[in-house]
Amino acid sequence: MVGRVQPDRKQLPLVLLRLLCLLPTGLPVRSVDFNRGTDNITVRQGDTAILRCVVEDKNSKVAWLNRSGIIFAGHDKWSLDPRVELEKRHSLEYSLRIQKVDVYDEGSYTCSVQTQHEPKTSQVYLIVQVPPKISNISSDVTVNEGSNVTLVCMANGRPEPVITWRHLTPTGREFEGEEEYLEILGITREQSGKYECKAANEVSSADVKQVKVTVNYPPTITESKSNEATTGRKASLKCEASAVPAPDFEWYRDDTRINSANGLEIKSTEGQSSLTVTNVTEEHYGNYTCVAANNLGVTNASLVLFKRVSPTIPHPIQGPGSVRGINGSISLAVPLWLLAASLLCLLSKC
Repeated sequence: MVGRVQPDRKQLPLVLLRLLCLLPTGLPVRSVDFNRGTDNITVRQGDTAILRCVVEDKNSKVAWLNRSGIIFAGHDKWSLDPRVELEKRHSLEYSLRIQKVDVYDEGSYTCSVQTQHEPKTSQVYLIVQVPPKISNISSDVTVNEGSNVTLVCMANGRPEPVITWRHLTPTGREFEGEEEYLEILGITREQSGKYECKAANEVSSADVKQVKVTVNYPPTITESKSNEATTGRKASLKCEASAVPAPDFEWYRDDTRINSANGLEIKSTEGQSSLTVTNVTEEHYGNYTCVAANNLGVTNASLVLFKRVSPTIPHPIQGPGSVRGINGSISLAVPLWLLAASLLCLLSKC
């Protein structure tokens, strides 16, 4: 706030004399000429404000005042604020310059002019705008599916910022309303992720912050693959599950839990697991169970390792009088005399 210097007691008579000369009898410090409207000047916080005032002649006596008192009387500075100076681009100008304007500078300022004929006042109202800034936002939160969630986003600014929420999904859903509180009733796993709070006014670009919401839910088997294998070869069974927190996997054969040993290898990463048989034998064929569990629940799926049967190609049936050649071809064993008789009969048209 533009302040006022308290005059020394020894200078008080001189100060009063100056004011009496400057301000006519009966003229209040904050009197306004109501025939002239108040000018509004809007400045962004941190910028420089110039409040214009022009006198009619060099002999006019001028003073700047605000709600706290006198800022300048003539060329004498009464304010202790180093940000405040006179702006005089020509001899008749008596403007007031305020650097690095802040919200406490907002208010009414009066330029009081005593001319040779009558007193005049010009009033300026300084409006200070402040960019939006989020001052408080919810921390990242973890809840169980079905719970109610309330997210909070508080912001400051002048004019008061408008707050909007958006769920950062591929669709980018924006919630209706302009509220500091976002309530999600019976949250689902699809509603997990990041939520963006945006505070905006016309002063500058919006201030944006995010909150991460993690939704815990029990495991669900999303994929299980049985397999077939040939004896003596390698084979794998695979199982995938969706859960938060990520599930732990176990493998069973009948009611017996399987460990990575004796030619069996289990590999589990986040959300999936595999059981590998390095050398399949007859005893490996059959049913297996994949179990996925976290602190919210457990689920399982049955898988089967089938025996692969190699296909066989049957040989052609050999009829009477047929023989197999060296290369496996089939030929008929016919006596030579029968072939000669048949040829003679064909030639004689018998």
